[in-house]
Amino acid sequence: MHKRRQFALIPLIVALFSACSQDSTTIIDTGTNVKVRTDSRPNIIVVFTDDQGYADVGAYGIVDDIKTPNIDQLANDGVLMTAGYVTAPQCTPSRAALLTGRYQQKFGLDDNSLNPLPIDQMTLANRLQDAGYRTGMAGKWHLEIDQNSKVFDNDTVTFDERRSYFADQRGFDLVYSGYLNNWWTNIDLDGNQVNAARRQNSDYRLDITTDVGLAFIERNQNEPFFLYMPYFAPHVPMEATDQYLSRHESAAETRRKYGLAMMSAIDDGVGKIRAKLDELNLTDNTIIFYISDNGAPLGIPLTDAPISDNTAAWDGSYNTPWVGEKGMLTEGGVRVPYIVSWPGTIPSNTVFDEPVSTLDVAATSLAVAEIEPAAELDGLNLLPYLNGTETGLTERPLFWRFWNQAAVVKGNWKYILAGTREYLFDLSVNHETENLLDAEPQRAEELKQSLAEWADTLKEPGLPTAPLNNAEVQWYDYYVE
Repeated sequence: MHKRRQFALIPLIVALFSACSQDSTTIIDTGTNVKVRTDSRPNIIVVFTDDQGYADVGAYGIVDDIKTPNIDQLANDGVLMTAGYVTAPQCTPSRAALLTGRYQQKFGLDDNSLNPLPIDQMTLANRLQDAGYRTGMAGKWHLEIDQNSKVFDNDTVTFDERRSYFADQRGFDLVYSGYLNNWWTNIDLDGNQVNAARRQNSDYRLDITTDVGLAFIERNQNEPFFLYMPYFAPHVPMEATDQYLSRHESAAETRRKYGLAMMSAIDDGVGKIRAKLDELNLTDNTIIFYISDNGAPLGIPLTDAPISDNTAAWDGSYNTPWVGEKGMLTEGGVRVPYIVSWPGTIPSNTVFDEPVSTLDVAATSLAVAEIEPAAELDGLNLLPYLNGTETGLTERPLFWRFWNQAAVVKGNWKYILAGTREYLFDLSVNHETENLLDAEPQRAEELKQSLAEWADTLKEPGLPTAPLNNAEVQWYDYYVE
C-alpha cells in the first residue's frame, strides 16, 4: 500500500415480470424525518456498476478519454485497489457473491442460468436489517427468476413464487428495482414509502437510480443505513441523454461515445450522492464501495456495431491493460475497478496493490456495523489491511469456477484451467501474455491442488472436466494462445 499522487484525469433486455395490475399509490408515513439519530454506527453505500472495464475510471490513468471526476475524487479520498476481483465474469453470480459474502458456487448459483438467489441464503441486507439498519436498493437486481432460469419453468411459475425472490423480500426495506421502464417499487422518487407494485417510469434509467438513492439518504439520514446502488450501465442496451453525450463528441466510435456517456451518468450520480452526504454532515460517517460486477464484453474482434444492435458484444468499455473479457477467467473478465472510501477512518490518496475480492464487502460491512462475523462468510474485513495494522492478503488464495474454466490467484501468481489447457502467469511481470507452466511446474501444481481442494467444497464439487464451449475456445485462442 502506498500513497499516490493527486489524481490527474488523463485528458436481453430483461424486464421485471408482470403479474399484477398497476396499483394506486398509497404513501406510508414512516416518520423518518422527525427522528433524532441516536445510533452512531456508520452508513454503508455500495455502488455496483454493470460490465464496466478496469480502464474506465480516470483514477487508474489508463485511457485518456474517460471522464469520471467524482469517482476519481472518491478514490482520492480513499483507497484505490489495483487488484480488485469479482467472483465471476458474469452478472448474476457476481451479484450473488457480493450480497451474500459467499462463493456463489457453494449454493449452486454458478452462472446466469442458475438463478434466482436461493431463499436460504442470507444477504448482507438481511444481516444489516436484523441489526437495525435501514436498507434500500435502486437499480438492477438480477437475482430474481428470469427468462434465463433453468431452475424454474417460466411458463408455469406463479407470481407468488416469483415475488419471494424480489429485493424487498431479501432484506431491503425500500426498493426501486428495474432495468429500463418497468420497475418494482415500494419507494417513490421523493423517498416516501409506498405500497409495493410494478410501476412504469420512462425517465433515463441511470438518473432514476441516482434520484432514488438521494431520496433514500434524505429520508433515512437519522438512522444507520445501507444503500445498494447497482447501476445498469454501461451494459447494453446502450442509451444516453444529450446531457451526457455532449461531453464526448470527440469519441471516434459510436459505441465508445455511448459507453462514455453512460459512465458519465454514473459519475454524476456518485458526485450527487457525495454532495448529499456532505449536506447532511454524513460524509465522515459513511463508507462507500465502488466496484464493477465483471469486466467489459469486447467481442472478437471489437466491433463498433450500431447501438440498436443489442446482440453485439462491445458495450463501449475497455479492460486495458488486462487480457480477455467478460465470460473469461483471465484478468480482463474478473479484475475490475474497486474503490473504498471512508474519510477520516481509512487512508486517503492511497493505492492498495494486494488482491481483494467482492467477498470482502460483506465481511467489512458487518465489522463496520458492529455485527459478529458469520462463520459461513468467505471474505475478510478489509479495514485492518487498509489501515496497515494487518498484512498478508498476498497469502490468501482467491478462487473461480465458471463454465468450463477454473482459476486461482495467490499474490501475483495465477493458475488457469480452461478445458484441457493449463496456464500459469506471473501477474507482476506481464498481463497473462507468457505462460510459465513449463518453467514453474511445481508452483503450478501447488496452485492447481489448492484449486481442486476448494472445488471439492462446492455444491457441485470438482473441477470442470468438459471441453471448452465454442465461445470459450474462441476467447482463449484469440486472447491467450
